[in-house]
Amino acid sequence: MNSIPLEILLLLMVLLLTLSAFFSSSETGLVALNRYRMRHKAQGGHRGAKLAQKLLNKPDRMFGLILLGNNLVNILAASISTVIFLRLLGDAGIWVSTLVLTVIILIFAEVAPKTVAAVYPERVAYPASYVLSLLMRLLYPLVWLINLAASGLLRMIGIKRAAMNQDHLTREELRTLVKEGGRTISNDHQQMLINILDLEYGTIDDVMVPRQDVVGIDLEDDWETILHQLTRSIYTRLPVWRNDLNEMVGLLHIRTVMVKLSQGNLNRHELERSIRTPYYIPEGTSLTQQLLEFQKRERRMGMVVDEYGDIQGLVTLDDILEEIVGEYTPEGTARQRQLRKLDDGSWLVAGNTTVRMLNRRMEWNLPTTGAKTLNGLMLEQLESLPDGHTSIRLGEHILTIVDLGSNRIRKVLFKPWRLRDQAEADQD
Repeated sequence: MNSIPLEILLLLMVLLLTLSAFFSSSETGLVALNRYRMRHKAQGGHRGAKLAQKLLNKPDRMFGLILLGNNLVNILAASISTVIFLRLLGDAGIWVSTLVLTVIILIFAEVAPKTVAAVYPERVAYPASYVLSLLMRLLYPLVWLINLAASGLLRMIGIKRAAMNQDHLTREELRTLVKEGGRTISNDHQQMLINILDLEYGTIDDVMVPRQDVVGIDLEDDWETILHQLTRSIYTRLPVWRNDLNEMVGLLHIRTVMVKLSQGNLNRHELERSIRTPYYIPEGTSLTQQLLEFQKRERRMGMVVDEYGDIQGLVTLDDILEEIVGEYTPEGTARQRQLRKLDDGSWLVAGNTTVRMLNRRMEWNLPTTGAKTLNGLMLEQLESLPDGHTSIRLGEHILTIVDLGSNRIRKVLFKPWRLRDQAEADQD
């Protein structure tokens, strides 16, 4: 090497440092790639993405190749640097070469190229994949031997190769991925996607109309009462029973009797002929499963029953869809208003409002492990049926019963704790 001109050695140094920067940036760029965007591009036919995906599918081989190349060029660069400085400075050149080359490699072959690759991973990784794929074919026997030795060492310390390829997202990780979608996904769409993920956590108990609030037709009523219900109903589907809700007859779609009703020709016989067989749903069924059941059975309403077959309430397709897209008014504008904001910033809430809906809509953090409705939550906290305007503190809110009747809480006043402190300060 002493016979090689100094200019040639310097050119070799520059070439080796360039190769070192290439291997360093390739490693960082491939690791920093968004795997899901890469897979999308690969499925779309992007050649570089396909090669990068193939390399990342076997990370041990990829790292073996990159480290082999990186260490090889760095060692050669160190040897050539030593020769150059020995010629220029004599024996002192060994120490100078070590210091100078360390700084040069850190700046130009490590920090700078890796930073660029981390900021622009696709611009670095996809072109580099062409070169690395070619080198993998040429150096495969050597990479295989290095890989074999490394795998043996990993097995000795209890790490299996299959464990390194786990790349599945949990539901919580997927939620984070959706939230970080940024400008690519609108806020409304982000919320819908998150609601779909959360649907698995909810059950029909969270969204059903409780039995005391079920509106329907009792066939034991006189005919004039039934006709009045049909003509004044704000709902298009009504459950039908005899004497008691547990004596369910079926479900009636008013559209099936509308023509005869408008002509005044409807009678009990025609009405009962139009009643469809009831559809029962076990309590505790997940919202995701029930949504699929509604689709498969071509149903839009079902009666929720407990383990003894007693009806606990009803649930509709609209109730589940509202968990995804938010509240809307499928039955026109006649749906009872369950939330009303007062002038002082407090909220008046209906007792039959579900805790799940309050948490989602108001971004509160009320407990959901027990009672499903606000009425049930209050009774659960009080451990008895109150006889007046009782107040409790729950989290950051003061809950005051303002309407009580028929052994249940009808209206609750939600007042933030800070408003109470402020009101007391104003009185002082």
